[in-house]
Amino acid sequence: MEFTPEILWVDPALLVINKPVGLRTLPDGYDLTLPHVRQLLEPAYGRLWMVHRLDKDTSGVLLLARSAETHRLLNTQFERRQLVKLYHVLVSGEPVWDEKTVQLPLRPNGDRRHRTVVDSRHGKPAITRLRLLERFPQAALLEARPETGRTHQIRAHLAAIGLPILADALYGGAALPPGLSLDTLALHAWALEIAHPLTNQPMRFEAPYPPSFQAALSLLRG
Repeated sequence: MEFTPEILWVDPALLVINKPVGLRTLPDGYDLTLPHVRQLLEPAYGRLWMVHRLDKDTSGVLLLARSAETHRLLNTQFERRQLVKLYHVLVSGEPVWDEKTVQLPLRPNGDRRHRTVVDSRHGKPAITRLRLLERFPQAALLEARPETGRTHQIRAHLAAIGLPILADALYGGAALPPGLSLDTLALHAWALEIAHPLTNQPMRFEAPYPPSFQAALSLLRG
């Protein structure tokens, strides 16, 4: 499969892309020949530093640094939670609330399927703020704002409150509403807000939905 990441922003310090579904953020641990973000972009943009990660099957805004110093400054923003990450997600179920904060401690690799699990004794604090965007029969479009960065945090939190992500077989969202076809995880990193590491100016990047997500949303609306 060939991937062509959409460039959302580029300057001497930053490169921001809309990562396609299926493209790895980092090299595969078993097959180094599989394509990943830096492999595709470094021939055109020079050496790049990963600032954060998206799962292979999650699309959307991905930020890369173009120097070690920029990388350090951006990492500080992530560590101090000085930025905003917003995801759009299609879930199975019909939430009765308009806004909800999920605070459930999470432990990665917590079962035989290597899933992140809720663990009140050994899990690390995790907070996800949810906002209802649209309701549909048996499904909903939500905005998720994670305030911590645990592995699979949004997927695990939504599954724990009975609203698994559509087409997320790992966390229980395999069943789809009647008439809906979706072959990829319905989780999209929609927007990222940061302070530019060199100018300190506020910046916001938004990534259009991938075709599979947009098609599912259009069917739900129609």
